[in-house]
Amino acid sequence: MHVLYFHQHFTTPKGAGGIRSYRNAQALIARGHEVTMVCGSNARGATGLDGPFEKGRREGEVDGIRVIEFDLGYSNNDGFLKRSLTFLRFAWRSIWLALTGKYDLLFATTTPLTVALPGIAARWLRGKPFVFEVRDLWPELPRAMAVINNPVILWAMGVLEWLAYRSAHRLVALAPGIARGIEKRGVPAERVAIVPNGSDVETFDAAASKRPADLSESDLVAIFAGAHGLANGLGAVLDAAAELKRRGRDDIRIVLIGTGATKAALEERAEREQLDNVLFRPPVATQEVASLLKGADIGLQTLANVEAFYFGTSPNKFFDYVAAGLPVLNNYPGWLAEMIETHDAGLTVAPDDAAAFADALEAAANDRETLKRKGRNARALAESEFDRSALAQRWVDHVTKEDA
Repeated sequence: MHVLYFHQHFTTPKGAGGIRSYRNAQALIARGHEVTMVCGSNARGATGLDGPFEKGRREGEVDGIRVIEFDLGYSNNDGFLKRSLTFLRFAWRSIWLALTGKYDLLFATTTPLTVALPGIAARWLRGKPFVFEVRDLWPELPRAMAVINNPVILWAMGVLEWLAYRSAHRLVALAPGIARGIEKRGVPAERVAIVPNGSDVETFDAAASKRPADLSESDLVAIFAGAHGLANGLGAVLDAAAELKRRGRDDIRIVLIGTGATKAALEERAEREQLDNVLFRPPVATQEVASLLKGADIGLQTLANVEAFYFGTSPNKFFDYVAAGLPVLNNYPGWLAEMIETHDAGLTVAPDDAAAFADALEAAANDRETLKRKGRNARALAESEFDRSALAQRWVDHVTKEDA
């Protein structure tokens, strides 16, 4: 089977960002399928192609995957209008491929939601099987975060969401709340499979531990590795850092790795408030992230206090933390908080409570043996529930069902 796979933000492990699509494409190939990956150019990613663009695209084979990359640069720092235009241009070019290319099945994964458009076109204009993967619920999340307030845009997104769900032969949800959201749109539960993000346990096993630079071995290193956007709620981390400064806990250091729309403001605040216990680092490739996580003591899993996040997200960083054997400090309720508590794989605190966040970091610093035990539990959780190799096989089984 030839799978035409659309992921606008695709990256290989040499880039900074989630590699779910890369791993799943590899799993398809290992099962004897052919994969053509269609993507754009992401500022943090690395598609594996480095030749010149011709007529707005370049293509080649990367680790057995045929990659078609459109010359459409994207960055989380781009404004709303620029990002929207990039999404629409990618969708337009993708629709053309969907209508003219030779393939057996079309697969598309968000974000953005507009990546569903080539699948919708392929389903209704060519009768091609279409499988749609949903990583976030749109327009529920932007509405809840007040990122988009225009009623016309929200209505249009709702229509596109409904059409995408009803056009897809099958769907993949990355979290339980996403599956429920799809089913509320009238999609039968048997058409939806929950396949969360996974832990690359083999990658982390092979990585050497690397302590973040300029930090003492006696410091507690709390690390965040991921996008610095509005959704990530990193202001809560700086609130906790300020509380730790007031308490005189100079032995707890917070390292924030990544980039995004709010990073400059976070750096400005840290400098203004003299939060020298917070260290900012640029995004790094997946392999280096593995080494830095293994050299830290606890992973920070934070999100803005938005109810839609509680059961409707599957953050890459959580699965990287547990793969590294890092206990996780989580600051919002939901399915991941329940997982941490059930498996004793870290610490959970209530949202928007800087004192509780600081208390948790102090407890971690004061009892390293308990922290190490929680880290071992986190790794066991990664192996038993979230091994990416096993999840990729479940994903392939659902995507390639012959009843599409």
